[in-house]
Parts: sequence; structure tokens; C-alpha cells
Amino acid sequence: MQVTETLSQGLKREYDISLPASDLAAKLNGQLAELKSKVRINGFRPGKVPVEHLRKVYGKSVMADVVQEAIASANKKIVDDNGLRLAREPKIELPTDQAAIDAALEARGDLNFKVALEVLPVFEVGDFSQVALERLVADVEDADVDASIDRLAEERRTYTAKPEGAKAELHDRVTVDFSGTIKGVPFEGGEGKDIEVVLGSNSFIPGFEEQLLGVAAGDRRTIQATFPEAYAVRALAGQTGDFDVTVKAVAAREAFAIDDEFAKGLGFEGLDNLKAMIRDRIAADYARASRDKVKRQLLDKLDTQYGFELPEGLVNQEFDSIWTQVTREQQASGRSFADENTTEDAVRADYRKIAERRVRLGLLLAEVGNRADVKVSDEEMTQALVARARSYPGQEKQVWDFYRNNQQALAELRAPIYEEKVVDHIIGRARVAERKTPKEELLKPIDDEMPGLAQEIEQPAG
Repeated sequence: MQVTETLSQGLKREYDISLPASDLAAKLNGQLAELKSKVRINGFRPGKVPVEHLRKVYGKSVMADVVQEAIASANKKIVDDNGLRLAREPKIELPTDQAAIDAALEARGDLNFKVALEVLPVFEVGDFSQVALERLVADVEDADVDASIDRLAEERRTYTAKPEGAKAELHDRVTVDFSGTIKGVPFEGGEGKDIEVVLGSNSFIPGFEEQLLGVAAGDRRTIQATFPEAYAVRALAGQTGDFDVTVKAVAAREAFAIDDEFAKGLGFEGLDNLKAMIRDRIAADYARASRDKVKRQLLDKLDTQYGFELPEGLVNQEFDSIWTQVTREQQASGRSFADENTTEDAVRADYRKIAERRVRLGLLLAEVGNRADVKVSDEEMTQALVARARSYPGQEKQVWDFYRNNQQALAELRAPIYEEKVVDHIIGRARVAERKTPKEELLKPIDDEMPGLAQEIEQPAG
């Protein structure tokens, strides 16, 4: 086997490989010799089939295996001899001339092919002791606990119809039919029948409930309300809708005692136990929000502190994944780039930067985790697998078997666990200062431009 390096530029390498016909013939004969003792052909005793006959019958299929093994062997030799760490699997370029291919498959001619690959960048990793982070913390107020209990009580509250002509007040329940339009055009999800609206619950888009104050059964009213910019349906985000509303009933809520009996009805020993559980749950929510913000700070700082050449193939792969999602969402929403006051080129450029950031941080976290010998234990994987299976009630066994029999799926399950452990490793070595803050600041959503790094922090090829 002759290996000739033809390109070494940045992270890219290319090689010309030549496998002599004599080597191919030797490997073919070896494979046929092994096949001779195993194959059964009518008219020949076991183990007595002539090799030449085997060559005629199985030669090309066996040679195809020989060629595949030879290519794999050549790739391994390139990696081992040059001490390379591959970013992705190598690209193989076989001859396009059919005569050359046939000659190689019949061991009459040399097999010549090209290998193109990208290697991982080499960079220094600091000790992270000078990375300064701020951890936001918020106290769980009694009012937060009471509000949660009120919501639990609201789910069990009963209502009594108000007398004819009675006006709707705050906390009353109004039953309505409505049909909505945006700029005169009906939109999906804009109609509702017998919809119950509790005034003051903030369960509808801003402004909708407030404009129902003072209505009575039988009233008709036109309500104008604007969908939030962060509304889940992107086609409606920021849009102002006009709703024709018919009021069908108005009911007042009945008194509801929040006491030990109420708590016992929920499975607790008493009201104090219920409050303690809710306080712990809110504290856990605050802790998760705080941790998410620390992680985002860390990734932002690492992104600015580390700069190194990125494997173009990984960036392209990440960009393609992002762009597929963007295209899918755009098709679902029916909105164009012009509707967003931008152009496709501008959006592509923005997402290209995001793809580069994700690859850079993914490679950095992978290197940190490798040097720190971060591992995902079998117990952690089992817990994650159990949680995933439980999220599909009635299909737990099928989900369990799917992951157990699919190494790629298991890797995708392992990746986010590994990512969090590496992030915790870095945070544990950084300078972290706590700052008390109102819950509103702590719970403010993060501008999520990068939903995860899992793909990039998997161990690269090679």
C-alpha cells in the first residue's frame, strides 16, 4: 500500500492511496481459501470446490469485501501513522472510470483512490480560575407560596351563575363564544365555543380578559388584543387580533376554605406540609433558573476567550441542521423573511455564526471533559433511560428496547448529561459570586440562540 499526502492546509488533509493488484489478489485468494471450507455447492464434496470455480462464482462479491476492508485499513494507517484526531469520518473518492474499477475488482489492476479528511484543532485549555461568573438567587416569598396554593384551589373551585343582567367582575367566570381575525382575515385557532374565562387569571392573551369586565350574559363585544412577541405560534407573535365575542353566561366563584382539610384532599397531612412542599418546589425552580443563567454566562465568556480554527465539515453539518429547523418552522408559520423584516442572506449569515459558536463550544467542552476524565456512569444512563421511558406511558418497554438496541440513540441520550457534567466541572473551578435579585429578573427567559451543544461534545471520529 502506498500512501501519498497531497494536501495539508489548516485542518484539511488529502491523500492518494494505491493498492497494488498483487496485494488485492493475495487478499482475494486468502478470502476464497477461507470460503472453500465453508461453502456448499452442488456437485462438489465439502471442502473440495476448486478455488478457480469459487473465483468465478463469488469473486466479485468477495473482492468488494476485500476492497472495503482495504479502504478501512488505509484510513486506519493514515490516522495511526500521522497521529491524527479526526473531526468526522473520512471522505473516500473512488475511481470514476468503470474499466479501472472492474480491473481492481478482478485483481487485474491497482486500486487507486483518494481520502479527504478534517482533523480536530489543537488548542490550549486554561484552568478557568480567572473566569468570573454571577449566580442570581431569589428568596421564596410567602406570597409566592400562597399564589401557588390559590392556583391549586382555583382548579377545584365551583362557580354559581349570577342573576340575569349581573355584570362580570374580577375573579368571575365568563363563558363566551368568539371568532378572531387579523387584518380582517380569520386565523387558525381564532375561534372558540363555550370557552370559560376566569377574569384576572391571565390565561388569555394580554388585554382580552380586562375587556370582559362589566359584560353580562347576552352581551356582544368586539375585543382587540395583541399576541405577545414571544407567542408560541410565530405567525401570530406580535399580531393584533380583533375578536367578536358573545357572552353566554357569567358566574361568581364560591368561597373556598384553604385549610388542613383542603391539604388532606391533596394527599398531605395538613396545610403546613402542603406549603413546605410548594416552597421546596419553587426553590428548585429558582435553582434551575439560576443554574441556566450561570451556564449561559459561562458559555458566552468561553466563546469570547477561545478562538481556534473550526473543521468546516462540522460547521456545515451544524448549519444544515439549524437551517432545516428554520425552514420547517417557516413553512409551518407561513411567514417569509420579508415578514420578519430581513432577508434570507442575512438570516443565513446569523445562523452561520450560531453554528460556528456551537461547534467551537462543543469542541472546547469535549476537550475539557476529556482532560478531566469526565464520565457518564451506568447509573446515570439508567436513570435517564427510565425517565425517557416514563415519558411515553404505555410504551415503556418499546422505548427501553429501542435505546438498548440503538447505540446512536443512546449516544444522543448520553450527550446532554455529559455536557452538564463538563459545565459543572468548569463552574466548580471558576470564581462565582452570588447576587440577590427579584424573582422577575431570575425567571426572565434567556434569549435561546443555542438550544444545546450535545452533538458537538460527543467524542469525535478517530
